[in-house]
Amino acid sequence: MTKLLTTTAALSLLLAGGAFAQDKDSCKTVRYSDPGWTDISSTNALLKTVLEPLGYTSDIKSLSVPITFRSLASNDLDIFLGNWMPTQTEIVDPMVEAGELDVLNVNLSGNRFTLAVPSYVAEAGVKSFDDLAANADKFDHTIYGIEAGASVNENMLRMIKDGAYGLKDWELKESSEQGMLAQVGRAENREEWIVFPAWEPHPMNTEFDLTYLSGGDEYFGPNYGSAEVRTVTRPGFAADCPNLTKLLENMDFSVDLENTMMNEILNEGTAADDAARQAIEKQPDLLDAWLDGVTTASGEPGLPAVKSSLGL
Repeated sequence: MTKLLTTTAALSLLLAGGAFAQDKDSCKTVRYSDPGWTDISSTNALLKTVLEPLGYTSDIKSLSVPITFRSLASNDLDIFLGNWMPTQTEIVDPMVEAGELDVLNVNLSGNRFTLAVPSYVAEAGVKSFDDLAANADKFDHTIYGIEAGASVNENMLRMIKDGAYGLKDWELKESSEQGMLAQVGRAENREEWIVFPAWEPHPMNTEFDLTYLSGGDEYFGPNYGSAEVRTVTRPGFAADCPNLTKLLENMDFSVDLENTMMNEILNEGTAADDAARQAIEKQPDLLDAWLDGVTTASGEPGLPAVKSSLGL
């Protein structure tokens, strides 16, 4: 929180001197990360769709979450739109305290991230983390996860190592978002038992009949893994790039917006950039809020530049 307040205060001082706070030339290319999650592919595409008419270039790198955070600390990345909290608390909080990472804002709230099962498994009695161990054989002592190194996987590995909820002899099968969901689909088709991390927003919530498990507060946070997603930056980004920082502070998203985009990407085969443009065309008022006080890279009003480029 101290780092967030410090960053915000620094930005306020920069903006107080005039309507147009000049970004450094190095800010003209914005480097950000895609860890292979559809929600972040969606928000990255929204940002890219707005950045380009403003005169900025996007350099989106495919990086795992641990490498993303290390790259921010080493100034090899500028921003990351996918800091899921509290899932990533153990890696992020020490970096913020050490000055290796700045927290800019919360870009999504009202979401959740915790373990889930198909609803037919819940109807058979598994509704809480505490119900898993008694049914270990039906689950083959296995939790299915996403990519190795993801914070949620690290949390689950710690949970197993701690022997929490009687899961000492369980294993985590790591895969990827799409690989895990394919496994869930196969299990559901056969009415087999499976437990895995689920989150919202994501089309999985309508594609599958899921039940989120209660009781995982220590590892996933309270209220069924109630979560928020934050935008984080390399140290000093706000001072170097005040105009970009203003845009990023303005850009928040909604569960409905991301669900719609992810459904287009995953189920309709729409490219992320096309899904972003379609989303903005359907809700052009998003631009009014996102571009409030934002200019082009050359200092012209940002809103008309973006609307003109998108034909709005």
